[in-house]
Amino acid sequence: MKIKKNDMVKVISGNARGKMGKVLKVFPEMDRIIVEKVNLIKRHTRQTGQGQQGGIIEKEAPIAISNVLLICPKCNRPTRTGAAKLADGRKVRRCNKCGETLSDED
Repeated sequence: MKIKKNDMVKVISGNARGKMGKVLKVFPEMDRIIVEKVNLIKRHTRQTGQGQQGGIIEKEAPIAISNVLLICPKCNRPTRTGAAKLADGRKVRRCNKCGETLSDED
């Protein structure tokens, strides 16, 4: 998986083309991600008990991971990523535009 949680991404195709946001959740088995404030759907919910109010709720729906590009935090441009090995043997993601390694904190 080249895109991880908390990465900034830009949508490159579909109805939300051009929008940018932070990755909230990743579904690697389905090759889909949920991006903050992108691909919003309206969910009609019924009131459940006394505590929760019913109504129309707007929430994010998953989009295909092939429809987004990672935004490099160093050069601030949408880019593809490559793999690079560090001196200690770890594999990290690398920006293909500026060559900088991307942080892999989860």
